[in-house]
Amino acid sequence: MLIDIPGTYSLMSNSEEEEIARNYICFGNPDATVVILDATCLERNLNLVYQIMEITPNMVVCINLLDEAKKKGIHIDLEKLENLLGVPVVGTIARKKKTLSNLMEKVKLVCQNKVEQNLNKMKYIPCIEECITLFEEYIQKVVPENRRYISRWIALKLIDKEETIINTIQEKLNIDLTNDEEINKIQKRIEGILESSSIKSENIKDTIISSIVSKAEKICKDVVKYDDKSYQNKDRKIDKILTSKKWGIPIMLVFLGIIFWITIAGANYPSQLLSNFFGWLQGKIVYLFEYFNAPEWLKGILIDGMYKTLTWVIAVMLPPMAIFFPLFTILEDLGYLPRLAFNLDRCFRRAGSSRKAGINHVHGLWL
Repeated sequence: MLIDIPGTYSLMSNSEEEEIARNYICFGNPDATVVILDATCLERNLNLVYQIMEITPNMVVCINLLDEAKKKGIHIDLEKLENLLGVPVVGTIARKKKTLSNLMEKVKLVCQNKVEQNLNKMKYIPCIEECITLFEEYIQKVVPENRRYISRWIALKLIDKEETIINTIQEKLNIDLTNDEEINKIQKRIEGILESSSIKSENIKDTIISSIVSKAEKICKDVVKYDDKSYQNKDRKIDKILTSKKWGIPIMLVFLGIIFWITIAGANYPSQLLSNFFGWLQGKIVYLFEYFNAPEWLKGILIDGMYKTLTWVIAVMLPPMAIFFPLFTILEDLGYLPRLAFNLDRCFRRAGSSRKAGINHVHGLWL
């Protein structure tokens, strides 16, 4: 049975989709986990691979959109990537059945334990690794034997003090981590280690993420080649401008302002045309009803009720939708929407929401 879990770029946030994905991979006992990455932005996606490595040993990395990558002059050494990650890597082009067959064959072999996997898990900075070791040794004694693989991941969550995830771990594994005296003692030792390394508690997650991002960047330098060597540099320069603390939000507001103006101004004329057309058509329908001597109550229901309501919604909503959503699609194709979500991340986290809600709120603002 193949289960499609919600798509996500990370397992470290607390959005509902990420919780569902994380909990199923970790506690749902899947025979294999297929992680699908975008070949056109491999570096951005590799952080998810390293996070999933912490919670399951049986995985297959699928590099999709190889055809799009080729168009952009991006070439990925899949064999070298497989050696560096220590997990099976398969390249696919969704329109080519042969590549999908190769993927399913590899998944089958992993499910049957016929593929040897030597996962090269993430190695963090020395002080974080020291803290993980302190926790991991004890956690392996309290978790069920069939869950010892995730001891390292549990240690990371305890170091990071992610309460939501810790509560889920306690519930799923039927263990008590928050009231365990030994864990509390280790926690105090870890606080001392982090303090001596000048790492504040609120910066632990950033330190962990930075290590993963740096590792992903290093691997991409080894396995990804560009026809245009300045391609990646251009992308980074654009990132620095569009996601900068100084210019990110103002540029975002300008983009959204232009889109809203084009949508509203551009929709006025077609809306008026549709309104006039439906008004003309209504006159013809009324004439038809009168010709057949239809009762007044039937005319009231069908014309004054259903017809007028339906045509008003179409005249008012269809033109702006026909303009707004293609414009947003263009922004997505240009790669701006992920940057927009990044800019809104801090605001939405402070509000207890996810960066993914940013796009939905932009849609809601227009509606």
